[in-house]
Amino acid sequence: MDGNSFNITVDIIEKLKKIIPSAFTDDKLDISQLQQLLGENVSHDSEKYQLNWVGKNNAYKDLQTPSNATLLPIAAQSVNWDHTENIFIEGENLEALKVIQKSYYGKIKMIYIDPPYNTGSDSFIYNDKFSETKKQYLKNTKDTSKDGFLLNEDLFRPNKKENGHYHSNWLSMMMPRLFLAKNLLKDDGLIFISIDDNEVHNLRLLLSEIFGEENFIACFMWRRRKTQANLSKNVSPVHDYILCFAKNIEKVKFNKISYSKEFIAKTFSNPDNDTRGPYQTRPLAQPDNSSNLSYEIKLPNGRSITAKWSCSQPTFNRYIAENRLYIPKGGAGMPRLKIFLSNVDGQLPNTWLDDIATNEEGSKEIEQLFGSNAFFTAPKPTKLIKHLLKLGSDKDDIILDFFAGSGSTAHAVLDLNNEDNGNRKFISIQLPEPLDIKSLPYSAGFKNIADISIKRIQLVCEKHNQQIEILPNNNTSKLIGFRVFKNGPSNFKKWDSKNIKTESELLAHLDLFKTSENSGATADNMLWEMIIKSGFLLSSKVFKITLNNCTLFHLTAESYLYTFDEISQNVISEIIKLKPSHFICLDSVFENDDSFKINLQTKLQNANIIFKTI
Repeated sequence: MDGNSFNITVDIIEKLKKIIPSAFTDDKLDISQLQQLLGENVSHDSEKYQLNWVGKNNAYKDLQTPSNATLLPIAAQSVNWDHTENIFIEGENLEALKVIQKSYYGKIKMIYIDPPYNTGSDSFIYNDKFSETKKQYLKNTKDTSKDGFLLNEDLFRPNKKENGHYHSNWLSMMMPRLFLAKNLLKDDGLIFISIDDNEVHNLRLLLSEIFGEENFIACFMWRRRKTQANLSKNVSPVHDYILCFAKNIEKVKFNKISYSKEFIAKTFSNPDNDTRGPYQTRPLAQPDNSSNLSYEIKLPNGRSITAKWSCSQPTFNRYIAENRLYIPKGGAGMPRLKIFLSNVDGQLPNTWLDDIATNEEGSKEIEQLFGSNAFFTAPKPTKLIKHLLKLGSDKDDIILDFFAGSGSTAHAVLDLNNEDNGNRKFISIQLPEPLDIKSLPYSAGFKNIADISIKRIQLVCEKHNQQIEILPNNNTSKLIGFRVFKNGPSNFKKWDSKNIKTESELLAHLDLFKTSENSGATADNMLWEMIIKSGFLLSSKVFKITLNNCTLFHLTAESYLYTFDEISQNVISEIIKLKPSHFICLDSVFENDDSFKINLQTKLQNANIIFKTI
């Protein structure tokens, strides 16, 4: 098992090899060969149109540095663990995105995030010491563990407008996260990002760099406030933006918006009692200066009309034969084509989200759950996110939000599933940003924002589960829920010989590696680290089998079997009976008994089971 997260650099190189293998010499990218292959399409001009900022190179280094961290299962905060596919991750989102790369690469259909808007008062992790790399900076300020895991909550701090690198800090924070997010999207996937005037211009340029400007879909304008307020010297701000990009615009198909009852009543009618139901009409005649063909048609009422038409004469004749014409003014008007409600599946979305929902509605949702709207400032309303979910996802898709905040996206996914019988799954990631000790949520027992977000999802699950009837003999598989994981350092030791200078130091280091697992590592934590770093989903189903004080963890769908306990002959027989494709255990369980280990390996090999130790 590779203890590191998905390697971004290796992934890019492998993609380039598939596209342009001749640009590689001795397994290295040959820049001169690449330039020769591309010819005139290579720019050598230093003055070119691009987005640049102080610290951009360091941001790419942050992206390319693999993580040795893992995710620890927190069953106590989870709901219906055994039967859910929804995931909540408490932790720093850059770290978490790196950890889940192997498991969810190319599996996410839609991403919605509501990141810090960089107003000068919001807080986020950023590097404000550009004379050194972020990794060096974190080490020097003792903000990471030996394994590079973020420890110091003071990293989460306001990016003041007085800071000379105000915009650069925000871009350095966003770039690696968006790059990793793109990797997670399916080929037909979409990302939606809420933003305001402070960074919308920079964000669009950054997204164009990462996703390609040809994959820009739209800039939606969401009216977040119905009433005007004197929040500006000159103009009252009442809207935010939602930028939308595709991973591959050629493969994207937006869902149409279902017609509301109000829209149907306003737009469709049936003045001639057509048995096919209500319809709307569109004109068939074109202006005299149109380039369309002109010909004479004879209407069912005997009138003959010569005009330029929007369709060919055979098509027009077919409309007549199918009784698809509506002629207004009692038959004296120009013919129009009937478009029946039963034959249309909705309308294309537009960029003006004027009447979806407001921040006030988002606050009311919080108040209904917690008894007060003081838990979050301006949370996104679930109606807005449900609108985006309807546009960009289908009923069985995975939805990611790595700035989970108040938990609105998870709430929206659960509500929409309840409304349309869907099976969408959410992955929410939220940093445990400490709360002000004088705040209401802190006095209510919450220590950080992730705690509140988890509680909100628990309450939503409880609300929906109360509506589900569970008979006495039924299991709880119908109940909704979510699994909680927390960012944490690896359960396994990492060999580090950089500081070894003498033979005694080497022997002491070797003595530490008599066991591969760290002190205090639990079976559940080690199991999930191996599941994640093997590239399996966080929703993987695990079945426990206990035999002779040995617990076997069986991932039946993946055909993997694990144990962290001593192995007896009875256990070996059970392993062979289960017929997994792989069996994995700790090397320390053999206690240097090589003959027992070789005997086990032979038996498993004869049963066509791949045997590995850690």
